[in-house]
Amino acid sequence: MTSSHTLFYGAGMALQPVNRRSVPDEVFDQVLGEVVDGEIGAGEPLPSERRLAEVLGVSRPAVREALQRMAQTRLLEVRHGGSTTVRDFKRFAGLDLLPRLLVRRGDLDADVARSVLEARLAIGPSVAALAAARGGETLEATLTDTVDALAGTDDDVERQLHALAFWDQMVDAADSIVFRLMFNSLRAAYEPALEALAPVMAAEVGQISAYRVLTAAVGAGDPDTARAAADRVLRPATDSLLTALTALAALRETTTTRETR
Repeated sequence: MTSSHTLFYGAGMALQPVNRRSVPDEVFDQVLGEVVDGEIGAGEPLPSERRLAEVLGVSRPAVREALQRMAQTRLLEVRHGGSTTVRDFKRFAGLDLLPRLLVRRGDLDADVARSVLEARLAIGPSVAALAAARGGETLEATLTDTVDALAGTDDDVERQLHALAFWDQMVDAADSIVFRLMFNSLRAAYEPALEALAPVMAAEVGQISAYRVLTAAVGAGDPDTARAAADRVLRPATDSLLTALTALAALRETTTTRETR
């Protein structure tokens, strides 16, 4: 692991002068990248605002704003009159960090993607059960319209968008702020890869009959059937994607082994 001293002062410095059109955002992204990629370890101090501003070629207020944002996400511990140190993001960060973890240095992190899929499969049936208990006939009519739109297109990307709308409506009906925030974070992580995932997700979004069974269970106020139906909707694509991620991880491990020989 590269120490913060080497990172910011050494010849092989990873940080680059930033684009001044969005200075605090770019400072935030660069420093955050070093933290989540492990280039700056938990407990290590950050250089001073002055030194960061020099290295990045920006003003100290821009650096200060970016570091304040990181502190708000609990990734930094700021001691008044002392140093600013990095925290272990796995222990202190929230779900808002998930999109940044999913794609790191331009590559999909297979372990994070697996976690997203597992969480989705675990949460979805519980959301459906709550929606069935709290939504009723009004929700059934809304979901039916969305499933009709889902059935009315053969485009896999459009189907994914309709499916996201379906689950958005289900989360609203579940009336759980925790599930809502979790859904928001999972969706933010998923949407950038939506088009690339379209072929694999076709196994899920093409199950019109399964969506109708789930909709009927919600309308009937039957949480147990809704839970089982949600699992039926979510599991095929989950299994397919987990298999693909396992193969991807094996391929990368093989490639890495060859390159190090």
